[in-house]
Amino acid sequence: MQRKLAAILAADVVGYSRLMAENEADTFDRLRAHRKELFEPEIAKHHGRIFKLMGDGLLAEFGSVVDAIECAVVLQREMTRRNDGLPNDRRIDLRIGINLGDVIVEGEDRHGDGINIAARLQELAEPGGLAVSGTAYDHLQGKVGIALEFAGEQQVKNIARPVRVYRARLEGTSTAPRATLALPDKPSIAVLPFQNLSGDPEQRYFGDGLVEDIITELSRFRSLFVIARNSSFVFRGEPIDIAEVGRRLGVQYVLEGSIRRAGNRVRITVQLIDAPNGAHLWAERYDRELEDIFAVQDEVVRTVVSTVAGRVEAAGAQVAKRKPPDSLAAYDFLLRGLEQLNLVGEDHNAEARRLFEKAVELDPQYAAAHAYLALTIYVQWTSSRAPGELDRALASARHALALDENDSRCHRILGGIYEQLRDFDRAEFHSERSIALNPNDALATLWRGGLLRCLGRAEEGVDWVRKAMRLNPYHPNWYWSSLARMLHTAGHYAEALAAYGRIADRPSYYHAYVAACHAELGQMGEARAHAALALETRPEFSIKAWGERLTFKNEVDLQRFLNGLRKAGLPE
Repeated sequence: MQRKLAAILAADVVGYSRLMAENEADTFDRLRAHRKELFEPEIAKHHGRIFKLMGDGLLAEFGSVVDAIECAVVLQREMTRRNDGLPNDRRIDLRIGINLGDVIVEGEDRHGDGINIAARLQELAEPGGLAVSGTAYDHLQGKVGIALEFAGEQQVKNIARPVRVYRARLEGTSTAPRATLALPDKPSIAVLPFQNLSGDPEQRYFGDGLVEDIITELSRFRSLFVIARNSSFVFRGEPIDIAEVGRRLGVQYVLEGSIRRAGNRVRITVQLIDAPNGAHLWAERYDRELEDIFAVQDEVVRTVVSTVAGRVEAAGAQVAKRKPPDSLAAYDFLLRGLEQLNLVGEDHNAEARRLFEKAVELDPQYAAAHAYLALTIYVQWTSSRAPGELDRALASARHALALDENDSRCHRILGGIYEQLRDFDRAEFHSERSIALNPNDALATLWRGGLLRCLGRAEEGVDWVRKAMRLNPYHPNWYWSSLARMLHTAGHYAEALAAYGRIADRPSYYHAYVAACHAELGQMGEARAHAALALETRPEFSIKAWGERLTFKNEVDLQRFLNGLRKAGLPE
């Protein structure tokens, strides 16, 4: 097997299916002209070579990552010029991803993770923009005259470890700069990932777990606005400009720190910063035994809330209700499970389930471990539909709640399972209770929106999903799927199509739902094209079978939703 290091450029046409559905011959001819007149000569001019052509894109390799990105910039700027004056329905916009990595050579073709990462980066790029991997970024410093903005560590499909992603802001293209988020009307805070100073990369999960616990505890206070974990974690490993963090996350305060774990001892440093002016409001260092970790968490939470919101008594009362596990080993397995749960894919979910099972085996009274175990069982059931698994998930979630009725996560997960079981009264009770216990939980907020859709209140649900996106401004891509379904059910079909278009990894229902939206708008050509793609993706698709999977409380709401699929011409 021959391998080589190469810079890989992946380019893709935005909305290709829509363009082909509207005017297949015109789209094909214009794309072929762009390829012959622009893509091929520019790639060759920059010492690159196209090794794979797809209907809506291409893959090219370069010996230099500088050549690759300079070529990409020329392609995007020239495409912007060529699109100038064209109506939106005739524009051909590109997304481009660039990775520097190891590839497998097979004749003229190339394979391996180096290719896959470039393709996934392309999906993360904005229309008219570029997304660059961390390995490429490291080799570009001081060599190109474009600004690269850190977009966080992203978990991408079929790649085991998160990928550092940078997005380019290009002058003279249609890429718009990211807007600064307005500050909420109450004290707002983001907790950044703590630096791991242990010298052992495998210990990162421990610091991440500590930060997640601090975020969870801070989130309980209605007087605070707390950014969700994965949005604050996009800043991991980067030189941090606290003012910029505040602007991009829309918060007044930032908590940062470091952790060093050695044997049975742990050293934690933490500081609270006023983001706009950089003032240090509070800093502390803790040298403790590992058994004292929960006391350290409580002290950090209490001091932050006291400093930011003046809630010393409330902080003490809330923290006192928390039930840490009796076994530190169980807590360790929980943290390892959460690390897996935050990754994408069935294998990661299965490993998380194994780790949570170990946690409850070591500490049968550990409520959070039982709750997350229920969640992993439920997630596996959604794919397998294995008999008895949903009942197992329900039993585990109910047991978690019995152990700690003040843990919002227990209510959130139990409510989601009750929704799937169509026990809507219980689902609504636990959803409301979860929000009451932790109004800053982005997932509880998102799930609340989904439940309202099932209850026939999709218009309210839209507001809840948008609120979840604000709590989690760097939210996972699948939040767009939730918003799209909400807008679709609420009858905002054009907005729903825009949201469906933001989904990177298209779910199995994607083309069917897009077809229904086009049909509701009277755009029957597009509706028929996507209906055909839906049946190509799922040949067994039928409206009756799909309707049995949906969890609408009222038959009239279910039929209204299914009628859109019927209008698109999908089989009964």
